[in-house]
Amino acid sequence: MNRLLKLLLPVLILAVGFGVFQYLKQTRPDRPVTETRERVWRVALEPVEPRALAPMLELYGQVENPDLLRAAASASAQVARVLVREGERVVPGQLLLELDPRDLVSGLARTGAQVAELEAQLESERNGQESDRAALEQERRLLELSEDAVARAKSLTRRQVGSQNDLDLAEQDLARQRLAVSERSMRIADYPARRRALEARLQQARAEYEEARLAFARSRVVAPYAGVVSAVEVAVGDQVKTDEVLLSLYPLAGLEVRARIPAPYQAELAAALRNAGSLPASALVDGGRVGLVLERLAGEADPSGIDGLFTLTEGAEWLRIGQMLTLRLERPLRESVVAVPFAAVYGGNRVYTFVDGRMRAVAVRTLGSWFAPDGEERLLVAAPELVSGDPLVVTHMPNAVDGLRVEAHQ
Repeated sequence: MNRLLKLLLPVLILAVGFGVFQYLKQTRPDRPVTETRERVWRVALEPVEPRALAPMLELYGQVENPDLLRAAASASAQVARVLVREGERVVPGQLLLELDPRDLVSGLARTGAQVAELEAQLESERNGQESDRAALEQERRLLELSEDAVARAKSLTRRQVGSQNDLDLAEQDLARQRLAVSERSMRIADYPARRRALEARLQQARAEYEEARLAFARSRVVAPYAGVVSAVEVAVGDQVKTDEVLLSLYPLAGLEVRARIPAPYQAELAAALRNAGSLPASALVDGGRVGLVLERLAGEADPSGIDGLFTLTEGAEWLRIGQMLTLRLERPLRESVVAVPFAAVYGGNRVYTFVDGRMRAVAVRTLGSWFAPDGEERLLVAAPELVSGDPLVVTHMPNAVDGLRVEAHQ
């Protein structure tokens, strides 16, 4: 009996435990079913507004002036007066600098004296030519007389009336007279050559005199136009050499801006210039607007691009040579494009519209930057699927995918 009880007791305990477990399982309260809800992201929307807009290209340029004047010393002299300073504006005809005229007067006087001397020599040659012609007639007459005298002496000698000595003297006199006629004839024949030589020397002397006179006149450096003094290289008392630069001056009207145009835009802008002749641009300098126009491209290019040359239409008074500018160049006008915030573009080729509470991806083509009147920079995109009035998602979503649930907020 005791042995049977020992065998049944563990079985009984297990059966009671299993029964209690089943009772508790059947009587436990039901767990509430949790419902999974999709998260909704809040985004800002903006209506699509297709318009005709011109993409802008931001460039970096430097102010230069092809008409920069470098006034040089006309002669070796001492600087007598310097009347302007660097950066000063000048008006046409204003005296800027003066060399000491005493250093140039001697050269002017010396070359003037050479001209006068050669003019006198040329006049003397003309008079000598006239005298030689008259003298030649007389010497030819004397030559005829000498020939007659020799003929008579020979006749007397043959008749043994005259002496041999008289004949010799007559022949010597004839030889001398022939030599005189020959020399006089040669001098007359050589007159044109002597005259041309003197005229050439006179022409050279007159040129040197004109150079000296011009150097004297240019000893006073005068502004040829309204402009700005970019540099003053000398001071009063400096001894300068011929052609040494004294100061530099440039006209405000001749300022240009040279900016590098990247190679990807070179063909587009070259075609636009051929069609339109020019392209507008602008820049801000010290709070003032500077208007520019792209008129031509440089004559040389390299793989990185080409230089564009811009002329100024307004605001030149804000600029100085060498100054760096950030330009905004208007590229050719594009039709039916949309200006969107940069945050609205993903991967450079798609945006999202708001459709039935979800984001819908739209493939776009980016055209470049555009600046609103208030200065805000936006990106111009083109896509046939974008229709006027479509709500565009302008909040940048890191997890943006097609079909993401969103809701609009103001």
